[in-house]
This record gives sequence, structure tokens and C-alpha cells, in this order.
Amino acid sequence: MTDAPRRTALDALHRTLGATMTDFAGWDMPLRYGSERDEHIAVRTRAGLFDLSHMGEITLTGPQAGQALDFALVGNLSALAVGRARYTMICEAGGGILDDLIVYRLAEQEYMVVANASNAQVVLDALTERAAGFETEVRDDRENYALLAVQGPEAPGILKSLTDADLDGLKYYAGLPGTVAGVPALIARTGYTGEDGFELFVAPGDAERLWRALTDAGTGAGLVPCGLSCRDTLRLEAGMPLYGHELTTATTPFDAGLGRVVKFDKTTNAGDFVGREALTAAAERAATNPPRKLVGLIAEGRRVPRAGFSVVADGAVVGEVTSGAPSPTLGKPIAIAYVDAAHAAPGTKGVAVDIRGSHEPYEVVALPFYKRER
Repeated sequence: MTDAPRRTALDALHRTLGATMTDFAGWDMPLRYGSERDEHIAVRTRAGLFDLSHMGEITLTGPQAGQALDFALVGNLSALAVGRARYTMICEAGGGILDDLIVYRLAEQEYMVVANASNAQVVLDALTERAAGFETEVRDDRENYALLAVQGPEAPGILKSLTDADLDGLKYYAGLPGTVAGVPALIARTGYTGEDGFELFVAPGDAERLWRALTDAGTGAGLVPCGLSCRDTLRLEAGMPLYGHELTTATTPFDAGLGRVVKFDKTTNAGDFVGREALTAAAERAATNPPRKLVGLIAEGRRVPRAGFSVVADGAVVGEVTSGAPSPTLGKPIAIAYVDAAHAAPGTKGVAVDIRGSHEPYEVVALPFYKRER
């Protein structure tokens, strides 16, 4: 017998809104509330409201919390300023990616690591093991947070109507404590949609009150509730990787074109960190003779590629699709794929995706497919 999916603090509210629910990483989550295309377009043009309470929060505190993270992760987290956030990864000793993460420095001796729901326990276990030699405490805070996100061009205006926090001074990948509609929150200018927006970490008991306040404040701005389906097409257009698709234990950050997150010049721990040796070799391969690269593909026709479909050229398999979907913004099917380096240059023609035996023509393009105007 399998365990029933976990439910967020907003579960009952989602059901009253008519959400289609789905089991995602062991959680019962809203997939969509109506049309996923309409939800996608709302985020691109107005604003969308998401429940992301399935994400996994892990807190490290103590005088050596930063050094522990420097050793455990590929980034230089001890150099992160209080109030800022950083995208990073946790890798195996062999260089494979265990998860991609966002780390917030909340205070001089306090960091919050946010892991993907499917990997939260893996990350918690790895951090606990790797921090054992440091003067720090690793705490599982998953039960102590609900996470709401307001994303889209109208998001700043909606949030400003509910808080006195200095949102104009809040930079991208930064966070500050404040209150939103009277609810204590960590207000972070982060997101996974390619749009401006905010993620709000609050106590689970405050989640419904905050959701309703945001909904009321966003009525005139066209805010709509959004599910995981449109979140996936939004991140795909923005060229953002998804763990289990673009990122796996079989890939390194350099395979994924994200070698910039690996900091070999850390000042703490003499630059040592888990996976350093393997990642040094991966960096050299990527610089000299990469076997494959992560690229974008845009369809010339209407058939939609899906993860696992082969990319072909001149009758041979030259790659594999990792994510694919119709793009509401571009009006065409798009995909992210790993392809042989010889076929990875933007503008490459003669590349196709094998869609159930039919070789559908695609053009190789640079990622992202969509980038908002700043």
C-alpha cells in the first residue's frame, strides 16, 4: 500500500476553486484551475498566484553554517550577503547533480536552503551528513512554511498594496522580512516563470488568509490562480532547467551549460567541496571537447515533442528531448534537448525530432526562448 499524497495548507481552498489536482512528488497539487493556456498568458501579461508549498525548506544555523554550505554545495555561500539569495546545486562526489537549489542568507549565522519537492529528503540527508564536521545545526523546516508566489508584470503593484516593505529596493534574488496583509513573511524577489515576481514564505496557518488577500488585491490587475501545468510551460519558455529532465545525477552543471554556478575559488575550506575533482574534469571537457550541449528547439510544424523523444539528423540519433510543450507565447511547439556538439549551434538546420516515427523538422536556437523586457 502506498502512502496518500500530502496536502498543503491551501488544499481545501484549491478544491473550492475547482482546481484539477494531481500527485506531484508525493503532494496533491493543483495542476490547473481552468485553461492552462489562459493561466500562462495571465502570468506573461498580468499576474498569477501559485501555491508552491511542496518545496522543501532546510535551515542551517551556527557560526560555521556558511562554511558547511561551501563544502556541501558547489557555490560560495559564505560570501553571500545577508538578505540575498543564490541559485546553486548539490552534487554527488562523482559530479552528478542531486538537486538544484536556492539558498537565502537570512542572518549572519542563518541560511535557508530551498530544495525541489522530489529531492527534499535527499538534500536534507546529504546536508546533514556533509555538515557533520562543522559548527552548525541542520534543521528540517518543511512543516514550518507555506510558500505562495505572485508572478507577472502586475505582481509588484499587487504586493505593494498589501505591504510597507521596500519592494522598489528589493533586488532580484534578494529577500527581506516583512508583513503582507498583516501576515509575517519572508518576501523574496525570486521565481520560476521568467517574469518579475515574489515568493512569500509564511506559516502554514497564515497561508489561506494571505491567498485571499492577494486574490482580492489582484482583482483589478487581472490576477488569476495558476497551477503546476502553466508553471512548467512558463519555465520552459524561460529556458529554466527542471530536475529530472535537464538535470539528473547523470549530468553535471557543465553538461547543462550551468558551469557558472560552480565556484572553484572558494575562500573557505581551502576551496574544497564535495565533487570538486570530478567537476574540475567536467569543466575541462566542456571547455575543450564537449560531447553534447543543451539547446532550444523550435518546431517548423505543429507536432509537439515530449521528454525522451530522439533528436535526429542525417538519419542518425544526435540527441534527446528533455522537455517539450506548445509555447503559448511563441505560438509554436518548443523543446529543450541535449544534442551532439556538432549540431548545437543556433540556426542549425536539418535537425528533426522523432515523434512516433515521423521526423518533424526543428530549428536549433539559443536559450531562453523568451526573455522579459527589464
